[in-house]
Amino acid sequence: MKRTVPTLLTVGLLFIGVLGAQQLPPGQIRPRPAEGREPEFPQPKIRDYHPRSTLVVPEHPVPKARFPVIDFHHHPPQSMTVDDVNRVGDAMAGLNLGLMINANSTPSARLKPAMDAIAASRYKGKMVMFTGLDLRNVGPGSGQQIAAQLDADVKAGALGVGEIMKSFGLTIKKADGTRLKIDDPELDPVWQTAARLKIPVFMHTADPSEFFQPLDFNNERWLELALYPDRRYQDRSRFPSFEELMAERDHLIARHPNVTWVLAHMGWHAQDLARLGKMFDANPNLYGELGAVLYDIGRQPRFAHDFFVKYQDRIIFGKDSYQPDEYPYYWRVFETNDEYFDYYRDYHAFWKMYGIGLPDAVLKKIYYANALRITPNLPRTGFPAN
Repeated sequence: MKRTVPTLLTVGLLFIGVLGAQQLPPGQIRPRPAEGREPEFPQPKIRDYHPRSTLVVPEHPVPKARFPVIDFHHHPPQSMTVDDVNRVGDAMAGLNLGLMINANSTPSARLKPAMDAIAASRYKGKMVMFTGLDLRNVGPGSGQQIAAQLDADVKAGALGVGEIMKSFGLTIKKADGTRLKIDDPELDPVWQTAARLKIPVFMHTADPSEFFQPLDFNNERWLELALYPDRRYQDRSRFPSFEELMAERDHLIARHPNVTWVLAHMGWHAQDLARLGKMFDANPNLYGELGAVLYDIGRQPRFAHDFFVKYQDRIIFGKDSYQPDEYPYYWRVFETNDEYFDYYRDYHAFWKMYGIGLPDAVLKKIYYANALRITPNLPRTGFPAN
């Protein structure tokens, strides 16, 4: 009997502990044995802690893409001289970049000089121009004026609308001083003109959703926001919310189903691919571009693989900033099943990358075939027929 009482007490306490464990809120992490302890040594600064990985796994660096690539999101120097074009072109062959689309929002006055520079370079036929839209001081009649200029720019040789920057919806003001909303009906003639011309409209809306969230230690982009004050959009008195901008963008896309919309940076939904998939399902005219979101693709290899296979006709390769040494990270994520390798900018991501091992048929569509399909008059030399 003396042994039974302690035994029953022990069992009872364990039972209570199990009940307590079941009552934890979903997702809460159970306290660990070291909870509350502090390190005995000085703590490193966030940028100083780079532990050596002891993981030994196969590595397959990919310096050159398996198939020729169209970079839909290329930002060369604004000057666009012949030397600029040649300098970019000299690095293209080693990476298997077959064509660069200048996605700068190039003003109409600079369009012809830029195209002349390409024609006079060693890489004629390897770079093409998109044009920009001047969305400043929009007022009554502005839509028709911008649409007329777009029509003229396309006749002059532009093959699409270059990156409409995040300032559209975020900071640009109308002539009356109010914020220019993304779905402002004054701009309808512009989108109707793009639909008639059958050219892609490349649009960058907002920035990563964490840029709009509180700058605290739960924010996974804390370091980037601490380094770059111009990427902080938490002040609702100055900036609309992320979801407000997304709602305006989605309303615009739904209102213009005949426009070929290309969302820069996968619409900033690469960390929530299911959301982007629903947008693809609802809008057959919508495409996503991969620039500067590799850090999100490479941390979800299985889900990303399945998403890319399912939506292989809707995803377009783009890099954004032109840094030749960064392209191989993309090739490695897309073409291999490598595990736990570095991303190229630590302030974007503290985590490691994994390859998503895409089939060749999917790679071809993402690397070049989708861009050729949605962009009339792109040069096709050097790209396989299938």
